[in-house]
Amino acid sequence: MKSNFFYGGHYLDVAEQIKSHLNNQPDFLSRQTSRSTRAVGDAIESLIADKFDDFLGDWCDEYSSNFARRAMADLAFKDKDGFYCVVDVKTHREDTKFNMPNLTSVERLSRFYEDNLNVFALIMVKYLIDGESVVVNEVIFSPIEFLGWDCLTVGALGWGQIQIANSNNITLNHGYSRRSWMLTLCDTMLEFYPKEILKINERIGRFENVKSFWEAKEDIWV
Repeated sequence: MKSNFFYGGHYLDVAEQIKSHLNNQPDFLSRQTSRSTRAVGDAIESLIADKFDDFLGDWCDEYSSNFARRAMADLAFKDKDGFYCVVDVKTHREDTKFNMPNLTSVERLSRFYEDNLNVFALIMVKYLIDGESVVVNEVIFSPIEFLGWDCLTVGALGWGQIQIANSNNITLNHGYSRRSWMLTLCDTMLEFYPKEILKINERIGRFENVKSFWEAKEDIWV
């Protein structure tokens, strides 16, 4: 069983609704907040959260936007077929050269996806600032398994963090198999961890040398 909402392409209409909604808003930034990507991001997320269940329409059975900042989701909904989708909202100012956002922990995602009815999705809003106005050029709304591995990487935090390598370049494979995507994740991690072991061994060797240096040093601080 797979999600009709995503595999039937209905999520693409929601992305267009989000883009239209944001571009039709009266200016919601001040001169000060327009300079802060964090403030702009928070404002965009709030505007999406306030109307997201309306964008989903009949697909939405339950909806919540009340999550802690470090939670897996910014928004979550259960659709009419019983699928539970958590949504991570990201923003990207397109005139910045580099943006490498974290999506989720590989361990958290692997446990979450043990249930076929769970979906982890991304909303990425790409925008520019014109004076104090936000101009949204693209909205991507997609389950993580539709994101191409050519635009993803893994960061060394905890078990590993799935990251977008560069928000300027995001590739989508609409309708891609979750099983195939997760098997690629496993292969990626089985290559990643041995490299991390080599790095750790180098760091151990470094501090063995540091310890030897300080053991041989006269203690003049007593």
